[in-house]
Amino acid sequence: MMEKKRVIIDTDTAGDDTISILTALHYFQVEGIMITGGNVQFDQQVENALYTIQVAGKSGQVPVYKGYERPLMGLGEKQHRTVEDVHGKDGMGDSFFEKAIQRPSEGHAVDFLIETVHKYPGEIHLLAIAPLTNIAMAIKKDPTIIPKIPHLYIMGGTNNALGNITPSAEYNFYVDPEAAKIVLHSGIPMTMVGWEMCTEYSIMDDNDHEDIDLLATKGAQFFKDVNKVVMKFNKSVHKLNGTTHPDTLLAAIAANENIMTRSNVYHVDVETVGELTRGYSLVDINNRLDRKKNVRVCEEIDRKAFKEMLLDVLRSIK
Repeated sequence: MMEKKRVIIDTDTAGDDTISILTALHYFQVEGIMITGGNVQFDQQVENALYTIQVAGKSGQVPVYKGYERPLMGLGEKQHRTVEDVHGKDGMGDSFFEKAIQRPSEGHAVDFLIETVHKYPGEIHLLAIAPLTNIAMAIKKDPTIIPKIPHLYIMGGTNNALGNITPSAEYNFYVDPEAAKIVLHSGIPMTMVGWEMCTEYSIMDDNDHEDIDLLATKGAQFFKDVNKVVMKFNKSVHKLNGTTHPDTLLAAIAANENIMTRSNVYHVDVETVGELTRGYSLVDINNRLDRKKNVRVCEEIDRKAFKEMLLDVLRSIK
C-alpha cells in the first residue's frame, strides 16, 4: 500500500469544515489541525475540530493547535464578521454536541506549521479551508519554509463570479485579504478552488441527502446534524437548492486531482481596500495585466466522482 501524503489542515471549523476534516483523515496522514479566526467564535471552532476528530475515531491521534483569532489587521476590539446564521450558533447546525475528550495542544499553530515543514521538507501539503492568517504569518516568520512546501490547496476567492459574503467577495478572502495577498504571492505552488466551484459542483440536494441517509452510519448522521441550518440558509439567502461543501471539495481534489477535470494557471491577486470590493479575488484569465501567473485555478470538477468520494468517507465512519 502506498504511504499516505502528509497534510496539515488550517480551518475555522464549522459546518463543511468538519466534513472536509473527515475527508482528509480518510485519505491523508494528517499531521495536525490549525485553527484560524473565521466562521464562529474561536473557542467554539477549537471544540468543533476536536469533536470531529472524535467522530472519525481518531481521538488523541491528531493534535489541534490554536492559531490567530483575528485577521492580520484586526485591531482593538473590532471583531471580524462571523457567520452563525449560516452554520448555527455552535457552527455545527445547532447540534450542541458533547465536549470532546481530546484537548488542544500547547504551542501556537504557526510554530507547529514551521517546525513540521522543517521536519518533513517537501512532504507537508497544506489544506487551507479558512482565512489565510496563520499561513501568512508562518511565511512571514520563517520564509525558509516556502521552498519546502510542495503544494498548498486553498478554498477561497472566486473566479470572476458572485461572492458568498458580499457580491464581490468570498468569505475566507474577505475576512483577511491582507493574509490572502501575502500567501498568493509567496511562491508556494498552489491550487485555488473558488466559491463558484462549490455552487456548481458540490451542492447536495434533497436527493443526495437521501442517498447519504441510506448509508445509515455514524458518519451519515453527523453529516445530517451539522448541515441542518445551512440547508435553510442556502435556500433563502443564496437561492441554492441544497447544502454547500466548498471545504470538502478542496480536500477531495487534494486527495485525487483527477476529479478536477479542468484547471489553468493565472495571475491571481486580491483587493485589500475597495469601497465595494474588499476581499475580491482578481483572476486575470486573459492575461490583461501581463503579470506572473502564480495560481492554478480549478475550473471544472467531476461531480459524480466527488459525490462518490463523499459517500465513501461517510460510509467508513461506522
